Amino acid sequence: MEEGRAIAGLSMGGFHTASISLYYPNTFDYTGLFSSALGVRPPGNDTSPPVYQDKDEKLKRQRDNGYKLYWMGMGVDDMEMIYKGNQDFRKKMDDIGMKYEYVETGGGHTWNNWRDDLSIFTQRLFK
Repeated sequence: MEEGRAIAGLSMGGFHTASISLYYPNTFDYTGLFSSALGVRPPGNDTSPPVYQDKDEKLKRQRDNGYKLYWMGMGVDDMEMIYKGNQDFRKKMDDIGMKYEYVETGGGHTWNNWRDDLSIFTQRLFK
């Protein structure tokens, strides 16, 4: 594990952050997802690169490899597909006993929420 290495992203960047941290489970001690687009799927795309495949197994590997903080935040009024995608992802984490912190705030898919998420996440880094 790389001590002191973090990755974070918002919206589609949060989707990629989750995917990259799963694909490289020994690389990041800290992962931050802000309104991540986990429920978004491109229409008509039945094939995907390896980084997006076998997420359930990769999630277990990430849990087993260890990390210091997996942090997620979003607004209660975020887009329905994103909100549901995050619920589903957290359920997978719960089912395998993977620890994470989740903060839900008012509002939706907005800069106001993301600034707050970033402020909370960065204060939790490297402690």
